Amino acid sequence: MSAEPQTAGAVLMVRPASFGFNAQTAGSNAFQNPGSAGDAGAAEAAALREFDGLAGALQDAGVQVIIGADTAAPPTPDAVFPNNWVSFHADGTVVLYPMLAPNRRLERREDLIRHVAHEGGMRITRTVDLTHHEADDKFLEGTGSLVLDRPARMAYACSSPRTQLDVVADFAQQLDYRVISFEALGPDGTPVYHTNVVMSVGKAFAVLCAESIPSPESRASVTALLREGGRELLQISMAQMQCFAGNLLELNSRNGPVIAVSALAWEHLDARQRRALEGHGRIVAAKIPTIERIGGGSVRCMLAEVHLPPA
Repeated sequence: MSAEPQTAGAVLMVRPASFGFNAQTAGSNAFQNPGSAGDAGAAEAAALREFDGLAGALQDAGVQVIIGADTAAPPTPDAVFPNNWVSFHADGTVVLYPMLAPNRRLERREDLIRHVAHEGGMRITRTVDLTHHEADDKFLEGTGSLVLDRPARMAYACSSPRTQLDVVADFAQQLDYRVISFEALGPDGTPVYHTNVVMSVGKAFAVLCAESIPSPESRASVTALLREGGRELLQISMAQMQCFAGNLLELNSRNGPVIAVSALAWEHLDARQRRALEGHGRIVAAKIPTIERIGGGSVRCMLAEVHLPPA
């Protein structure tokens, strides 16, 4: 299989129609907070403003943003996080993923996939559908569960209720990836729900909260692999991880590399860490406090990279 570039020049974003606290996901996502009773309408309005701000900032930076519209019925409170149900690959493959929460499974929409191909002028050659694992209560939530080193064909995955290794193995077999699995724990000792909160991989840098990996052997192995090929490794603390400093994404643009991150995460990086990231691309730091607090995800979760080949 031919090499795939690490970064994409296009992303799918889904503009939410019913954003809100999702009780079906809260049990496995310690980052979610329900907010005050009675403010659902205000949260929806704030989330729309935050979504539009991020989409506009990425477009201004030269990234191709393909915006899909969420549907009001049935309600899908987490539709703003499309990277959990779909991934798009450079050989024309689209992968559909098994989701833990039943109301998140409603986010998977064939019309959105067709919209990406049409709007992007891109070609789909096959679909790998892993959703049958839901029947066995086995889950793998896209590039939330998997952090991909695409050129090296390595898939990092920290095990959790949403990331189960037999499904990771199915993904790896069908897309010819090597799996690097490990355990990562939050400050309360429970598994971190998604790998893309713990780490990010760019072309020439990586971000890792090594402190979250309790096994010394796993910590050393992941650290060494991330440094392969001369990649600069930026270590973040557990407190910074809690502020989504690991949940960032490098993208391509017509003006060069772009690093998308939330304002909260950027504010909690120190000056040295900021300089390191600025050396790898233009920083787009978006204010998305409502989406982070109530949805329990950050900027990287809102972006499904589109690597499809041109039509």
